Amino acid sequence: MNEPAAARAVLITGANGSIGAACARAFLDRWPDAKVYLGCRASRARAEALAGEFSGRCELLTLEVTEPESWDAAVARILAAAGRLDVLVNNAGHYRDGLLATMPLDAWHSVLATNLTGTFLGCRAVVRPMLAQHHGRIINIASLSALTGPAGQANYAAAKAGVVALTQSLAKEVARAGITVNAICPGYVMTPELAADGNRLAELAKRVPARRVGQAAEVAGAVMYLAGADAAYTTGAVLKVDGGIL
Repeated sequence: MNEPAAARAVLITGANGSIGAACARAFLDRWPDAKVYLGCRASRARAEALAGEFSGRCELLTLEVTEPESWDAAVARILAAAGRLDVLVNNAGHYRDGLLATMPLDAWHSVLATNLTGTFLGCRAVVRPMLAQHHGRIINIASLSALTGPAGQANYAAAKAGVVALTQSLAKEVARAGITVNAICPGYVMTPELAADGNRLAELAKRVPARRVGQAAEVAGAVMYLAGADAAYTTGAVLKVDGGIL
C-alpha cells in the first residue's frame, strides 16, 4: 500500500474555518508523527491558536488558493522542510448566494475561482511530489449542494459539482501511482455564527432526518478515514456527511 515510513506532512486549506480547524486538530491528535501545515489567506486567528497549541508540529502558511504561484511556494516550503507531502485537504471555500437572473458576474467568477479553480490548482501542485514518492491522499471538500443544486446557489452548486467531477477524473489518472483522490459532501455543519442564531439552527435541524446539524469534527472523522491506510483502496468516492438529507 506504499504507506510512508517517514513522518507525514499534511496541508489543509481554509484552515481557519470550522471544518479546516477540526481537520487540523484531528490529524494532530491522531497522527503523532504528522506535521500539519495550515493554509490561510487573511483570517487566521483560529489557525494561529492551533499552531500555538501544537508548537513545532503545526505551521501557518500564507496561501491564496486562486494563485498558482502561491500554491507553488507553499508546496516548495513543505517539501524543503519535510521532504514529502502526504495529504492535501482542499477545504478553502467561498459562497455568494443569489438568484441566477440577478447574479452579478463577479459573484459567479469569484465563487468558481475559489471553489473549483482553487481545488484544481491545489491538486495539480501536490500531484507532482506525490507521484515522485508513489503515495498520496487528496481529499476535496465539496458540498451537498453539488448533488442537490439548491435554488439561489447556481454558482456554488456548479463549482462544487465541478469539484466532484474533477475528483473522479483525477482519481483514475493517479490510482496506479498509489495516490487516492476522494470528495466529501458535507450537509449543514455547525459554525459559531449558526450556533448564535437559535431560530436558524432549529429551522435547519428540521430539514435533517437526524434532526440536528453536523459537527465539524464529524466531517473531520471522514477526512481521517480517507487519509489513512484503511482507505487505500477507496478512490474516486463521493462521501456524504449530511445526517440523511440525501
